[in-house]
Amino acid sequence: MTRVTLIAAVAENGVIGNHGQIPWRVPGELSHFKATTMGHTMIMGRKTFESIGRTLPGRRTIVMTRDPGWEHPGVDIARTFADALNLAGPVAEVFVVGGAEIYALAMPYADRMVLSEVAQSPPGDAFFGPTPGGKKSAPIT
Repeated sequence: MTRVTLIAAVAENGVIGNHGQIPWRVPGELSHFKATTMGHTMIMGRKTFESIGRTLPGRRTIVMTRDPGWEHPGVDIARTFADALNLAGPVAEVFVVGGAEIYALAMPYADRMVLSEVAQSPPGDAFFGPTPGGKKSAPIT
């Protein structure tokens, strides 16, 4: 069975993004992400993919989107998290790399989480898990 791993850098206030960008620069975080995900399949939302802007070398990319017309060279497309897992096929591990809605959809399937704690509390509009005030991350429409 495929192990589902959520990987994220999370600020003290739960922020993972702001206006489609990562709101901090932490030395070593991107190299940690690269080393951890290299050679594996990554599942992400369309907005996360578009913020990256390209496929990442050495990793298979599955993008979840509701847009039936969206496509990108080198990317597999899924409509649901279950579809994404089926597309991944019989691999040892897949990494869920964001964004907030995709993390929420993947949580029931998660076997483990690799979380980097960012010692900051930046403003943000995307959260990992409960948001300030105890609300779950709102679906992105």
